[in-house]
Parts: sequence; C-alpha cells; structure tokens
Amino acid sequence: MYRSHNCGELNATHINTEVTLAGWVQKSRDKGFMNWVDLRDRYGITQLIFDESRSEKSVFELAKTLGREFVIQVKGTVIEREAKNKNMATGDIEILVTELSVLNAALTPPFTIEDETDGGEDIRMKYRYLDIRRNPVKNSLLFRHKVAMEVRKYLSDLDFCEIETPYLIKSTPEGARDFVVPSRMNEGQFYALPQSPQTFKQLLMVGGMDKYFQIVKCFRDEDLRADRQPEFTQIDCEMAFVEQEDILNVFEGLTRHLLKEINGIEVDKFPRITYDYAMKTYGNDKPDIRFGMEFGELNEVAQHKEFPVFNAAELVVGIAVPGVGNYTRKEIDGLIEWVKRPQVGASGMVYVKCNDDGSYKSSVDKFYDQDDLTQWAKITGAKAGDMLFVLSGPADKTRTQLSALRMELATRLGLRNPAEFAPLWVVDFPLLEFDEESGRYHAMHHPFTSPKPEDMHLLETDPGKVRANAYDMVLNGNEIGGGSIRIHDKATQQLMFKYLGFTEEEAKAQFGFLMDAFQFGAPPHGGLAFGLDRLVAILGGRETIRDFIAFPKNNSGRDVMIDAPSIIDESQLKELHIKLA
Repeated sequence: MYRSHNCGELNATHINTEVTLAGWVQKSRDKGFMNWVDLRDRYGITQLIFDESRSEKSVFELAKTLGREFVIQVKGTVIEREAKNKNMATGDIEILVTELSVLNAALTPPFTIEDETDGGEDIRMKYRYLDIRRNPVKNSLLFRHKVAMEVRKYLSDLDFCEIETPYLIKSTPEGARDFVVPSRMNEGQFYALPQSPQTFKQLLMVGGMDKYFQIVKCFRDEDLRADRQPEFTQIDCEMAFVEQEDILNVFEGLTRHLLKEINGIEVDKFPRITYDYAMKTYGNDKPDIRFGMEFGELNEVAQHKEFPVFNAAELVVGIAVPGVGNYTRKEIDGLIEWVKRPQVGASGMVYVKCNDDGSYKSSVDKFYDQDDLTQWAKITGAKAGDMLFVLSGPADKTRTQLSALRMELATRLGLRNPAEFAPLWVVDFPLLEFDEESGRYHAMHHPFTSPKPEDMHLLETDPGKVRANAYDMVLNGNEIGGGSIRIHDKATQQLMFKYLGFTEEEAKAQFGFLMDAFQFGAPPHGGLAFGLDRLVAILGGRETIRDFIAFPKNNSGRDVMIDAPSIIDESQLKELHIKLA
C-alpha cells in the first residue's frame, strides 16, 4: 500500500500507531537537528517530524533535500505533538518518520500552493492542475460533486432515469451558432455538437421513457462574456403526460431539496410572476427579489409639465433607493456618469432627495413643485431618507438601463447577500420575438415550445402577443433554469415552423425525424433544463462559474493550459476533405 491512512484523518486516538502516508510536501522547516514537513493530500495536512537523534541518518539527510510539491511516501509512528495546532484536524499529533521515499521530485511551482496565493488568474489557468491542489479550487470541485449527487438522488427517487444522448448530431439553424465536426467517412458533411439535447429528450418521451434526466455537456459557439463558457453543463429533464403545474412542482421540490441539503436553508415561497410584470417592475426577466427598488412608472405625473426631456419620452420611470438621501452631489454625479457609460447608455438621470422633514429637493425643481414630487414618491414607494432616481426614453431601452442601475446600487449597498436565497418563477413568456435585422419572428425559447391554447388565434393577426407555455426558474437575479410544455402534434409543429419562416422543405430537411415521430403517438410532454455551472456557483455563494469548473476556458474561449484550439496537420485536413481559405 502507498498509504494506510490519508493526511486528514489521524488524531490523538491513533497515538503509537504505525502508519504509512503519501502526498505532496506543502512546506518544510529545517532547524538543523530537527526537520518538520507538512504533508498534504486531498483530505488534509499531517505534520511529519525528522529528528537527528531518533531518525536514521539516511532518512534525516534525505528529508533535508525535500522541496515544495515533492511527492513522497513515509512510514512512521503517530506521536503526540508538543505544540498543538487547534486550527488543524490533525493538530494534536505528528508522525515520527522512520522511512522516507521520494516518489517524484518537483520543480518549484510558478505560484504558491496556498489558500491565499501569489498567482494571478492567467498563470493559475495555465497551470490549472497545480491550482486544483489549492483548497479553494479543490473544495469548489467537491462542492459541485455534492450538488450533482443530490440532483441525481432527488430525481432518481422520483423515478426519473438518466439516459445519455448523442454528442454528434445534426446542425440546426435556431439558437446560437453550432460547433461543427467534419465527418471523414461522409465527405463534405458535418456533425454538430448539441446546444442542448432538446429533440432527443422529446424523442425519448415518444419512446415511452416517461421521466428522463441527464447531467450533460452542451456547446454554443457564442461571443463570450465575462462569465460564459463555450461548453457548459445542464441538468436536462423531460416528463410525459404532464402540464406546466406538474413540472413547476417537481423542480420547486428539487430547488428546495438542494437549498436544504447543501446550504441548510428552508425556503417556503416560490413567487410566480409573469414576464410582462417582471419587465415592467424590474426591467428584466430574471429579477433579484432579495431587495425592493421596484420600478414606478411616472408618465402620468411627470409629463406635460414644461420639462421637454420627459415630455418627449415614451417612458418615464424611477426607483426609490433606501437610506441614501444623504448622498453628496459628488456621489450623485458619479452615478449619473455611471449610467451614461456606453455599457448602460443613458443620456442623463434626474434625482430627488427625500428629506427627513418630508420635503423634497430635486435636480428638476424648476419644473416640478413639492406636490408633483410627492406623487413621484408615492408611486415609487420612496420614504424620508431615500433617494429617487428617474430615467426616461424608449420604453424597452430605459427599463434595461434602470435595471442595470438597480443592480449596481444593490451591490454597492450590500443588498445582494450571497447567503440569502430568493427563488421565483417567471411565466407566460412571449412565444415569438421580432428580429429587426432579419425582418421576421424568431422563437423566444425554441421552435418546439407550445403556445398557450387560448392565444392560438393570435398567430395569424398579432403573433407578437402569443404567449408561450414557458417558464424560467430565477434565483438571486440569475436564470438558473428554463423550459416549456412542448408541441406534441405534427399539425401544430408545422404551423409553428411556418410562422418562424421555414418553408415546408426546410422544416422537413431540418426536423423531419421529429415530425415523423409525432405521427406515431407522441404523448403530451414538457421539461426543463437547469444550468448546473450557474446553480452551483450561486449555491456556493460565488459570482464566477469558472471557480467550479475543473478546466475552464478564458474569455476568448481558449484553454491556455493545453493551448486549444490549435492548428491541425495538413494531412488531417486533407483526410477530412477540408481546405482552409
């Protein structure tokens, strides 16, 4: 055996026990006649002692040559430690080493393998296998494992079965760009990597599997943002013979289970709000409801008052920010500059101070009297000591800008406590959204989402008002999952393809296999997919999903550790019938 115990389990009950340990040298302290070495593995750290008077001379001398991250094996006796360390699980004991083997020497690492390291993100990603030895990264990966196991346990107990679906599939035009894979055996033809297993899980329902789930990799060739990966992991689920309420109940249950088992928190309420309400009240479809600052629309009380900026606006909307009525002019000007940044895009901002004596002081006092400002405060819920911030302009754009300001202020004011969890459902999404560039409608979720039966008649006359049987789970301002009731009959699916601009030939070429399947008795079905990376990060109280991915890619989609993507050999290209332009 390389080891009889790990480096985190020995304690005072093991004193006088002969043990064998193996691991990495964390650090050593040479006092001349005595040498201490901290030995580390995944489970913890155990202190080794090499004593000139009690150790073999060869062992003692070899111990002096050990460097950081050497891989060693030791045999020895557990003894009581004189200077105990209450901060270590093994702090009451140490190992008096009698035998020492160097299993592998190591170069000096490019950064210190400590909880607080001197390595920047770029160097740590290049040497990710070293970064994983650090407790913060190691514990994040173990945390992810725990979440995944609880997901499997919960769903398996409800009779879901885990089924793998293919990674080499057919490219489809909806959604983001596909990653494509050339086929050597089929000249000039390509597979695509799945953006999700959507059609396969529907086919599993046609196949009678009833309840499916899979923790699965998905791939999207999108322009990357700070916290998006080209490959990501979904908890993908589908159920047959269900309505929307059945699915919401199952996955409310999953979320409750995870919050209780992982975080020790009981959550009672899962509010349900419509997409329209979310957009009008919070400015986005994934609102953070751990705090207030709900939008107040001020058109009726702010327009036609001689202030041309508001009079010309489609929307005038404000939020009451609690307890910041004492902001200085410098702080207010800083916020005005913040909303004018290109990332937000506002042209300016109006403010109203709610004074302790019940009066108001605003940047537009020239146009509005105290009675006007009292109405603003009433609509937005502003109280004495608060500050009211108002934006105006095109409705959709202004709501997005105010939403960004709301989140920024909440972050600055410490209102986004990562240890607090506020889930909700957003329902009744639009089925279609109009794309100005292409001049046609696109599916807001995907082409297989079922429209609400009561809205079907609007497809011909006003397709933008058709609501979908779709729903998103939101947690702390993040969309962690979404899904829908699916179309399960060929006629409705053909109608959907028509309104999405597919010709009959295009629909058959892309999705003929699914349409054919619907003719053989497809059950009513629906499902949901949770984003595992984001879910784990939120449960772990962190903002960055990369912290919970073993080998992440950087913001350019590169794996700097293995230097991928990379150029491939000319002979490979020739074999694949590919010529680079």
